[in-house]
Amino acid sequence: MATHVIYYEALSLSDVLLSTSVTPNSLRLLLNGGGTISATGCITQFYFYCVSTVSELFLLTAMAYDRYLAICSPLHYVSITGFRLCLYMSLCSWGLALIISLVMNLLTFNLQFCGPFVIDHYFCDFAPLLKLSCTDYKAVELTDIILGIPFTLLPFCFIIYTYVSIGLAILRISSTEGRHKAFSTCSSHLIVVCMYYGTLIIVYMVPSKGHNFNIKKILSLLYTIGTPFSNPIVYSLRNKEIKNALWKYIVT
Repeated sequence: MATHVIYYEALSLSDVLLSTSVTPNSLRLLLNGGGTISATGCITQFYFYCVSTVSELFLLTAMAYDRYLAICSPLHYVSITGFRLCLYMSLCSWGLALIISLVMNLLTFNLQFCGPFVIDHYFCDFAPLLKLSCTDYKAVELTDIILGIPFTLLPFCFIIYTYVSIGLAILRISSTEGRHKAFSTCSSHLIVVCMYYGTLIIVYMVPSKGHNFNIKKILSLLYTIGTPFSNPIVYSLRNKEIKNALWKYIVT
């Protein structure tokens, strides 16, 4: 629907910001076998990375609510949703992302880094930056946990609730065609949520011991490079013309 365009544009902006802040420098490091980045550049990259990551979390939550209304309350969908609500939720997602990222960025910027100035990662992530600090960073970690629970865990729980409700609503549909149509409405969003949240949970909630950190660096590629690359493809498959063109290409 027309209101979905707002979410897609906001999500595209988040993907572009993530790709432009991480991917170019990562490719340079891979091609040159390493490289250098200034402290200011590293903190700046970390800020834009946080903004794009957090905004995508909120946007995926808003899109889950939109699909919940479309399937579980179809008669009230038009009266509840609209251009204003979609715009408001998109702006709130970006506003919260900017504020949360600014808080974390300022706390990280105030840490003292005494060396060695080597980041064991392909971009300036939170954990590798803390490892370089020679001051006590428990307050920064505590702030990250305090902000992470309401602004990451709660949206994830809300998405799970919406999809449980959507699944129950789809099972109550009598016709096979109706079930297929309802499922296709949220299938693309569900794929992106599983891929995005799945990698984030493994990277940031599973303890880094032994080879786990190297595995996490590989998994980080999924949501920093893989997700922005796959999002346009996944959501484009909802378009019938693109589906037909892709099917003709596969058959021929």
